Amino acid sequence: MADIPRKLIVPKNITDALRTVKYPGSNEDIVALEMPQEIRIAGQRVSFSLVFQKSDDPNIETLILECEKAIKTYVGEEVEIEDNIAVKYIHDMERPVLPNVKNIIAIASGKGGVGKSTVSVNLAVALANSGAKVGLLDADIFGPSIPKMFGAEGDRPAGIKIDGREMINPLEKYGVKFLSVGFFVDPDSAIIWRGPMASNALKQLISEGNWGDLDYLLIDLPPGTSDIHLTLVQSVPVTGAVIVTTPQDVALADVVRGASMFQSKSIDVPVLGLVENMAWFTPEELPENKYYIFGKDGGKKLADKLGLSFLGQIPIVQGIREGGDSGSPVAADAGSITGKAFAEIAGSVKHRIHLRNLQMAPTKKVKISRK
Repeated sequence: MADIPRKLIVPKNITDALRTVKYPGSNEDIVALEMPQEIRIAGQRVSFSLVFQKSDDPNIETLILECEKAIKTYVGEEVEIEDNIAVKYIHDMERPVLPNVKNIIAIASGKGGVGKSTVSVNLAVALANSGAKVGLLDADIFGPSIPKMFGAEGDRPAGIKIDGREMINPLEKYGVKFLSVGFFVDPDSAIIWRGPMASNALKQLISEGNWGDLDYLLIDLPPGTSDIHLTLVQSVPVTGAVIVTTPQDVALADVVRGASMFQSKSIDVPVLGLVENMAWFTPEELPENKYYIFGKDGGKKLADKLGLSFLGQIPIVQGIREGGDSGSPVAADAGSITGKAFAEIAGSVKHRIHLRNLQMAPTKKVKISRK
């Protein structure tokens, strides 16, 4: 009696089976996450690579077993798959852009004038005060202000050659490494760049910055939504976004648009929470007095309405303006009113990042399809 011919296996059979395997803690399957790669079929022998973001991913063994089970279940028991799944990591497939940065945090606002850069600088300093290794990239291409806020307007980062590549050494103050496009343009001239030029400048600062080991890299984005935001999420996997607002209605209306951009299906970057800047005015000599000159708790109420975490409130104190102008961030003085406020927000941000990393799969760079 002739043998019954075995079913011909094609790559689609394998990917269809692997679509049933979810990454732990995520609603996405491993095919959607582009983890199975290099599928090879030789008769009944099937092999492929399973690509992980990090070498210490705790789900490696579990996912290998789930893949083997799915293929045996949906393709056939006779398929030779055991020990044929190779584990690879992102750095095996392509040169990682920021290989030693654990978390990339976008700092955004729906509109200008809400103190986003001030929050970025002082949050970075507060995180550094907590013992974290912190970097700050000024991606506000059209209004770079971070050099001034660090008192580094006259400084210029030095170049360095690493493994044959020309890199830029960030400056460092108050425990924060920082780079800005402001270091490379005339401060007295207007920056008139078309979209691609601005995007390329951001890519260069990201990829050529010698950031080293960082727990957090904060990226101060331009206000609103623009090509710069898309360039960022396409260049690096953004861990999450922090949105800055003020209490008044005109600022709050723009928050909705900013949050919606990050949470859209095509971007899908978690919003870690909302910071309310200029929450009230407090005279430094009367720290118990609070004057709600822009309205009370507007950001807090909006966070509740949108289902976002509320990270904290920053009061208006004369010292915060003086510190920004003089290049001495107020968060450096941990005992001041605003120093304490930024320390509390830094704690909230660290907690939200910890939860995000526990509960969600690693972030991927966004791929915008071109039809």
